[in-house]
Amino acid sequence: MADNTLWVAALTAGTAVLASWVTSRGTARAARIQADAAAATVQADRLRAARRAAYVDVIEQAQRMGDLYWKVTDAHGITDAGERLGALEELRLRLRGEYAVLRQRVWVVELEGPAEVASAADRLRESTSENWRALGAMIAGEAGAAQRFDDCFPPFWESVVAFVEVARRALHETRTD
Repeated sequence: MADNTLWVAALTAGTAVLASWVTSRGTARAARIQADAAAATVQADRLRAARRAAYVDVIEQAQRMGDLYWKVTDAHGITDAGERLGALEELRLRLRGEYAVLRQRVWVVELEGPAEVASAADRLRESTSENWRALGAMIAGEAGAAQRFDDCFPPFWESVVAFVEVARRALHETRTD
């Protein structure tokens, strides 16, 4: 009888050790899965935050340029030719500086992605080219240049709105790329 008790005790102890080992492996695996999921969530949140910041920077910069475009239209209405020319030249210098900032911010969006948002940002950047040329023509005194400049604003603003829409979709569709 004592021998059976010893075997039962040994079998029970072995079963307990095996059960403990299996449980600890399962717990460790579950903890690893949970830690990996938490890390992936943190990474996705960081990516989304970086993208959102980059997108907001482009939108803010486009708004600054749009405000200067309105000032160009106002400056063109100045009756004194010398004062008008000075105001237009000063605005052109300011726009050149603002364009440099826009270009840098578009590059950040290209870095952050995704590709469709980067393309929309680049289209926005390119939409400023005609405004720039028309402003140069206004300064040079070309006939119809002011109307050309005014006609450039709607396509520019449409590119801003298109960028906002693509960026919004990208932020809300996925958390990672």
